[in-house]
Amino acid sequence: MIEIDEVTKYYGDRRVVDSLSLAVPAGDFCVLLGSSGCGKSTTLKMINRLIAADAGQIRVAGKEIGTIPAEALRRRIGYVIQSIGLFPHWTVEDNVATVPRLLKWPRERRRDRVTELLEMLRLAPAVYRAKYPHQLSGGEQQRVGVARALAADPELLLMDEPFGAVDPVTRDDLQGELAGIHRATKKTIVFVTHDIEEALRLATHIAVMQNGGIAQLGSPLDILEHPASDFVADFIGRQGIGLKLLSVRKIADRMRAGETAEGEPLALDTSLRDALSAMTTRRTNRLAVCDAAGHRVGAIALADLVR
Repeated sequence: MIEIDEVTKYYGDRRVVDSLSLAVPAGDFCVLLGSSGCGKSTTLKMINRLIAADAGQIRVAGKEIGTIPAEALRRRIGYVIQSIGLFPHWTVEDNVATVPRLLKWPRERRRDRVTELLEMLRLAPAVYRAKYPHQLSGGEQQRVGVARALAADPELLLMDEPFGAVDPVTRDDLQGELAGIHRATKKTIVFVTHDIEEALRLATHIAVMQNGGIAQLGSPLDILEHPASDFVADFIGRQGIGLKLLSVRKIADRMRAGETAEGEPLALDTSLRDALSAMTTRRTNRLAVCDAAGHRVGAIALADLVR
């Protein structure tokens, strides 16, 4: 879906992105993870031609982006940033429908799409459709920003530290909603963050960036268990590695099929870290497990978390 081939970018004499190559398959959730100044946001902006590369090629769906008119390219790509950038004098409905209006969708189709997206992001259409950005909380504004990026059903979603400016509780909720959107839509997402916990929660693959290049590319579990260098090991944090591993492993990996337990069951795709939290809260060492349809399929015990 996205192919970045030996791309380099200079700001003056400083090489911000250095011969970077990266392939992001269709449907992947790729997180660019790194400290400030490592080139991750610049890489993201080059994908939708907000910044031009000085060398190398970037292809989207097999087509070199320089051959696609910038406006046409950006209409195929949803883009979400930390500052949101909602139009202050437009209602939520008008903000969400920005690109469908440019694409001349019929009014009824635009309205139906706005309704669908607001419901997906837990913003009741009857309540929020006619509100203005200043009437929304920071978290609500960010949800509207995500809805606007998804409105024309883009093939690709680029997100540049979108949840960095909201409080931890709201951030947790937004991460959960984004993970749900990715599961439901299978859209290709490239997401920039410096937060290792956020990357571990969301990514199917993480590209750890260092000095404009990629220090390691792999699944969250690969990077935690097999860091490619001291830099990667230090960046992801040598302390607390056990809890990080619990956060990327799922109950499905450790469940005791066919066994039973009392109480409300947890889903198969719940992380082992959340299972540990639930055990602590409920003061038990054993939990029931259910499948996507809600049917009880097994149990998980405290001992399974460290097996």
